[in-house]
Amino acid sequence: MTSKEKKKVLFVCTHNSARSQMAEGLLQASCGNRYEGYSGGTEPSEVSPCAVRVMGEMGIDLSHYKSKNVLKFIGKKFDHVVTVCDQAQETCPFFPGAKNYMHKGFQDPSQASGTDEEILAVFRRVRDELKAWIEQTFCQH
Repeated sequence: MTSKEKKKVLFVCTHNSARSQMAEGLLQASCGNRYEGYSGGTEPSEVSPCAVRVMGEMGIDLSHYKSKNVLKFIGKKFDHVVTVCDQAQETCPFFPGAKNYMHKGFQDPSQASGTDEEILAVFRRVRDELKAWIEQTFCQH
């Protein structure tokens, strides 16, 4: 399947630092033969080192990922635009070329507190929830 035939999915969260970045990587790893994943934020910041670490544990390298403003994608055609946090759902711009809008809220792991291991445990849980949802929603169809 060529990249022109692959369906395009844009994952959006507020800071494009954890959830949407992990979702992009997971989609590429789980069913990248059928989908192209992208991610952006309504208020982009930096990719979380914790997100990079927990994704690396599954063999998915996010170290080269950059936080991007979702406005960068205005005018691009997407098959699915997916907001992965409630705040982004409220502030996500309209993408005229999008065929389908979806929302699935996930806890913001960057708001976790505690020891380093407790924080990483939250990132791992959110990663695993994203993986299960992506596989069920995109890879099994």
